[in-house]
Amino acid sequence: MKSYLFFLLVTLPLCAQDGAALFQQRCASCHDGGVNRAPLTAALKQMSAENVLNALKSGAMTQQAAGMSEAEVRAVSEFVSGKKIGESPFPKQAFCSDAPALPDRALTDPHWNGWGVDATNHRFQPAAMARLTAADVPRLKLKWAFAFPGDARAFAQPTVLGGRLFVGSAGRRVYSLNAASGCIYWTADTDAPVRSAITVARRGRQWFAYFGDQRANAYAVDAVTGKVIWKVHVDEHPLAMITGAPTLYEDRLYIPTSSGEEVAGSDAKYSCCTFRGSITALDAANGKTIWKSYSIPDAPQPTKKNSQGIQLYGPSGAGIWSSPTVDAKKRVLYVNTGDNYSDPPVRTSDAFLAMDLATGKILWSRQMTENDAFVVSCSVPGAPTCPEANGPDFDFGSSPILVDLPNGRRALIGGQKSGMVHAVNPDQQGEVLWQARVGRGSALGGVQWGSAVDDANVYAAVSDVAARPPAPGSAETGPKAGPGLYALKLTTGERVWATPHPPCGQPGCRAAQSAAVTAIPGVVFSGSMDGHLRAYSTADGKIIWDVNTAQPYQTVNGVPGKGGAIDGPGAVVTGGVLYVNSGNGFFGAAPGNVLLAFSVDGK
Repeated sequence: MKSYLFFLLVTLPLCAQDGAALFQQRCASCHDGGVNRAPLTAALKQMSAENVLNALKSGAMTQQAAGMSEAEVRAVSEFVSGKKIGESPFPKQAFCSDAPALPDRALTDPHWNGWGVDATNHRFQPAAMARLTAADVPRLKLKWAFAFPGDARAFAQPTVLGGRLFVGSAGRRVYSLNAASGCIYWTADTDAPVRSAITVARRGRQWFAYFGDQRANAYAVDAVTGKVIWKVHVDEHPLAMITGAPTLYEDRLYIPTSSGEEVAGSDAKYSCCTFRGSITALDAANGKTIWKSYSIPDAPQPTKKNSQGIQLYGPSGAGIWSSPTVDAKKRVLYVNTGDNYSDPPVRTSDAFLAMDLATGKILWSRQMTENDAFVVSCSVPGAPTCPEANGPDFDFGSSPILVDLPNGRRALIGGQKSGMVHAVNPDQQGEVLWQARVGRGSALGGVQWGSAVDDANVYAAVSDVAARPPAPGSAETGPKAGPGLYALKLTTGERVWATPHPPCGQPGCRAAQSAAVTAIPGVVFSGSMDGHLRAYSTADGKIIWDVNTAQPYQTVNGVPGKGGAIDGPGAVVTGGVLYVNSGNGFFGAAPGNVLLAFSVDGK
């Protein structure tokens, strides 16, 4: 999986002060040409000038901006965004009139805390917490809309508890909102965009909110005031980032790291590659590092030189893009890993890994795709920067789900970009229990950001946004493997039902379901890159509610708002309200910048 911030900016040439002409000369062929990795011009225009400036000076585009003057960097930022630096984003009426403390019962009343609801990452909200039934869902209407100022994407999953909503943003800002009205309690600035979900916990008399940013900083802030309690830089690699949500268990915070080096490695002048995915265990009270464990145990070493004479390194990659899963019974942490970036490929990429909670020692690994070394240039046949392994880019971007099976056994379930859903036995060194194909798979295909489970089934959404077409003479029957939602039996992986993505009704529509799935009793929610959020009956896969979020909104904070593609985080359901971000527009999909709240009849 890739950093959306990195892809948003990596194709942006350094247009000088005569912006319009140079954009047409150097930028338009990608941004107006339908190139998958390049966001549309409309997406760039939704960004704030400060966000572009930050990326050029100290973010993903630092290397490309080398040698530019301060005035040129500023001019580029203002031209690309169409805004002036220093514009105030908020009207006064956007803020709440009071700021009550979080109640003592915040963690027992209805809430959604962190990525997967709990440390097993089921993404299933029980009835008592959801307070939304299958009969209620068709009556869901918009309650309020909140717009992220200056953002071209809405890509962080919200956390809701104690009457507050906590959410990160592409604009290097974390928000605490009133969950009922959307007014702002506080905002906290961060060093980089925040994609990770936020976990809130009480320590003594103080409430902590934990998250990570796209520059590999982990934060603890006061959940009532937004004041930073501690900040720790968990990885020194210049392209390291925290995309998956930190997992809190007992007194420790487990931080996953991924990176944007898979893109940088496509530059023939870049010494590819030296990043290794990792988990860092921090003391939740003070941020002190307890242990750090790499997904690739061996540090990268010089391998060969490329055609430009640049020294290459390996092994590298195996980023951890998703939130870790805790096995309280065995005192084990489970993660899924991404692909390698350079040769030689290793056995711990594209794999399930088990780590000792106390020490971080890797206890076992189970690889699902071998020889998967890939950089973005591998998508172009004959690219000189592609590793010899030339893998298919079949990362795991979704968290492993720990489940108790009806037959008394346990399983770890994970969906992969290969289009496969796997179930392995955590009590037998990851022995494969079953595997089921739900998609064709591709670098942007298969299962992207996460599935959900209930007592009977696993529900997997499939992207396949750029998957190859069916082979000539294919004998496929029933719904073709591809975009849609699939229900599989937990015990066997047998398909229960499959609902293909509905036909797109507009030009340029992306019929891909990349976003993480969310379930409540009787209902599964799945977002799509066409901007629709749909609810499916768990009984037969019938769509029982469908809302098109890709439209303009009148927002509660007075900032212009527009929905777009739903990708990355899934819906959050708690206390009778469904919350979802709309506008994570990539690969030609519609950009947007809104957080939406839906309730029964909009009340």
